[in-house]
Amino acid sequence: MSLTTVSDNNKLVRYVQEINREYVRENLFSPYMGTSLNAIIRLKHELKAGGQDMNIPLVGKLNGTGVGTGTLVGNEENIDNYGMRLRIGWARNAIATKKSEQQKSSVDLFGEAKPLLSDWGKERQRDDLLNAFMSLPSETLPSSDDTTVNGVLYEAATASQRNTWNSQNSDRVLYGNAVGNYNATHATALTAVDSTNDTFTKSSLGLLKRVAKGATPKIRPFKTADGYEWFVAFAGTNAFRDLQVSLETINKDARAREGRGMDNNPLFQDGDLLYNGVIIREVPEISDFVSDVWTSLKTAGNSSARVEPVFFCGQQAAVLGWGQMARNTERKEDDYGFVKGVGVEMAYGVAKMFKKHTDGTSLKQWGVVTGFFAAAEDA
Repeated sequence: MSLTTVSDNNKLVRYVQEINREYVRENLFSPYMGTSLNAIIRLKHELKAGGQDMNIPLVGKLNGTGVGTGTLVGNEENIDNYGMRLRIGWARNAIATKKSEQQKSSVDLFGEAKPLLSDWGKERQRDDLLNAFMSLPSETLPSSDDTTVNGVLYEAATASQRNTWNSQNSDRVLYGNAVGNYNATHATALTAVDSTNDTFTKSSLGLLKRVAKGATPKIRPFKTADGYEWFVAFAGTNAFRDLQVSLETINKDARAREGRGMDNNPLFQDGDLLYNGVIIREVPEISDFVSDVWTSLKTAGNSSARVEPVFFCGQQAAVLGWGQMARNTERKEDDYGFVKGVGVEMAYGVAKMFKKHTDGTSLKQWGVVTGFFAAAEDA
């Protein structure tokens, strides 16, 4: 019997209509953004009606003793205040293709384009926030409309600039697990961080909290609606791993087991760690940035140990100021409709909050302690 076979060109080919897009993490800073003074990352919208620079007033607390029954006239206290400037820049992206390529495609290219552009925008803001947390405060504003991060980028900073930042913020930087590791020369302080004694542990977390409370001006925790006070620490994958190991016994012994307690026990569920009034959030891209952006940290520690930053934050640690919220755009030069393009554009500026100190020169990062800890990559 002769059986008919189907020619290759006549075989039915079915493609999955929906492209499995690369997994793109939501902006992990989002839960800590808000417009209130209490927010970790403040959102400002004053430039939505136009303008290039935004002024953000910062006011210190009163420190005088006041008077009793003596004369108050002439003994009034000055308000310590400062106006931090933030400049916005533009961020845009788009895709375009010819109608002939759309005809060939088995998927809806432009149906996938908008989610991809949305993911790009979230990643861009996340990366800008990381660069801002690591940047050195500067009163010199960006000169390019393409620059969205204010301040001196860490990897672009000179040794002198890093030393100046380190000296001016000596009460809000921590190198490993000992305040005594501090040195006025930033690179020298980093060499005190060793892979045995200076990993990120529960002791590190307590020390970071004490540094924040002892800083001048103080770093204030943010307050929840029910009156509880919390700090937030952002750590990369490797540092988060070390803290998780350090807290394992505490979580095992102290976390609830009854009433579906296992659902909330970090031994069994992924997510933020909570300890000693601090929320510890893993931001994997911090580790990625050490590998790809802040590359000088890869061998900065003792015996060339890898060092990763941990950003221990209170109120107003950073600011994201909007000039234009993200919006969709379409290409107009379409060659009689043969070329189609869709894009996204937004205008914003992001910076680590800072205030000029009462000495008239020092620029103090306002709401964050920067910790540096040994954090080896998994072998």
